[in-house]
Amino acid sequence: MNKIINLAIQVLPTSTEDNVYQIVDKAIEVIAKSGITYKVCPFETVLEGTYEQAMQVLTDVRTACFAAGATQVIVNMKLQEKATESVFIDDKMEKYNNGLKTE
Repeated sequence: MNKIINLAIQVLPTSTEDNVYQIVDKAIEVIAKSGITYKVCPFETVLEGTYEQAMQVLTDVRTACFAAGATQVIVNMKLQEKATESVFIDDKMEKYNNGLKTE
């Protein structure tokens, strides 16, 4: 089944160098180059694609972090998937896209 899911990932690399933000930048670069729909937020990045696509991007992100000098990578993940339909970032953000905040 090729339903679209959302996978939020927070990448927390450690390094012996003072380059943690540069490592995170490399992770975001990998996501951008993947072609998958994504949204960068202050504490995490949300991916939108099939489960298989999202997991491949996650694998590539981890590989890129180590290649950029990470000695350890902690990834916090949140996955949203529906039983019979796709999940889209815009559907969840629509009420906020026009500057409206509903409570």
